[in-house]
Amino acid sequence: MPVLASFVCGLIFGAGLLISGMTDPQKVLGFLDLFGAWDATLAFVMAGAVAVAASGFAIARRRAAPAFAARFLWPDRNDIDAPLVGGAVLFGIGWGLAGICPGPALVNLAGLSLPIVVFVAAMIVGMIGQNLFGENFRRRGTPAPRIET
Repeated sequence: MPVLASFVCGLIFGAGLLISGMTDPQKVLGFLDLFGAWDATLAFVMAGAVAVAASGFAIARRRAAPAFAARFLWPDRNDIDAPLVGGAVLFGIGWGLAGICPGPALVNLAGLSLPIVVFVAAMIVGMIGQNLFGENFRRRGTPAPRIET
């Protein structure tokens, strides 16, 4: 049942990305062009997504257990560390340069567009690199540098 629930959630997420225009790199770049021909429509998409997610989390927090799992897996950390900041910066730079982020890239992969295939391949290489880099920190017993908030 968890696999089916994940599949249905992925389908809904992908459909939402398509309907909202988040899979169109030009629309996303238009949103990021604050001092040019700014396209504010994605701000409404993001506001709607935050409202739906906040409602979902509020409902989930009141439940004793999730519908399709034995227990909730809530994050146990809330600190900001260097890898988090570095990852956010790299994500933002990539999003700004390409106009696409991982979710929409996976949806667009169905079209087999060469730029999207290259983007997804680079994303996979980046994920593998991050796993190797993180594993190197863990093996040496060196904690990632932290930024206290």
